[in-house]
Amino acid sequence: MTGSDSPKKRASGKRTRTVREPSQMETTTEQAVERLHGKVDELVNPLAQRHAERLHCRVGCAACCVDDLTVFEVEAHVIQRHYPDLLASGKPHSAGACAFLDETGGCRVYAHRPYVCRTQGLPLRWLEEGEDDTPLEYRDICPLNEDGPPVESLPPDACWTIGPVETVLSELQYRQDNGQGRRVALRSLFCSHAD
Repeated sequence: MTGSDSPKKRASGKRTRTVREPSQMETTTEQAVERLHGKVDELVNPLAQRHAERLHCRVGCAACCVDDLTVFEVEAHVIQRHYPDLLASGKPHSAGACAFLDETGGCRVYAHRPYVCRTQGLPLRWLEEGEDDTPLEYRDICPLNEDGPPVESLPPDACWTIGPVETVLSELQYRQDNGQGRRVALRSLFCSHAD
């Protein structure tokens, strides 16, 4: 048996987890996710520079690093591939905050963090359909980053638009799991996670 046909067993403490070997498709999907993350970083950097005076995001500021965050399985696989030792023998941060925070509030998987973590803190905008099918624009920003012009007054290109990247991620996930759209709780990636 090869690829995803031969599961690996990892044990840590009282809990045993089965981790599938990535198939060729998963590896290709993981590479696509990492390329997408790189593109997001390229697009986020000018926005972060544009809003540098108002952004308080830095190591130790973990207000948006909440517990019970879920990501598509394809993003979870990227973390699993790059941090097997951390996931096998490390301990998640205590409940209430993201499992991947360290004792100083830094992210232990920062280089391979999920998409949602790459855009936090920025002025965000998204569109939803109103009752009469008219698009309605919504905006938001982390309360710690509210100093500065109101987000409602910013031009659209001064905000991160929610939607396009999520669409690409969901397409990658749906291709991998035949439309199930499986999501994974970040905390559940740790072998030592207690149910």
